[in-house]
Amino acid sequence: MEKLQALFSSLPAHELQFLRPLMSNAAFMAVTLADLQEAINAEGAVDEYQNGAAQFGKKASATIQAYNATMKVYLATMRDLLARLPKEQRASALADLLNGGGDE
Repeated sequence: MEKLQALFSSLPAHELQFLRPLMSNAAFMAVTLADLQEAINAEGAVDEYQNGAAQFGKKASATIQAYNATMKVYLATMRDLLARLPKEQRASALADLLNGGGDE
């Protein structure tokens, strides 16, 4: 959260007040995504299922489904946050986030 706040520290206080919940959610999702990624690496991305005697197969695990859904919302949140930065700051902020600057 602190890293995100530092990226947006040049914005006026009234904008920061609006963005803090988004930054908090983004930080939470970054941690959640890391946890889900560890679980996927440990348990795999596919679950086997059996419905009755003859119906069975493989499907995406609940963990991979949660990861995909969370990633989609995380990316949309980060896109919204980056759009609030002054244009001249966006490229450097994006580079910082891609290099791990936005974790936690």
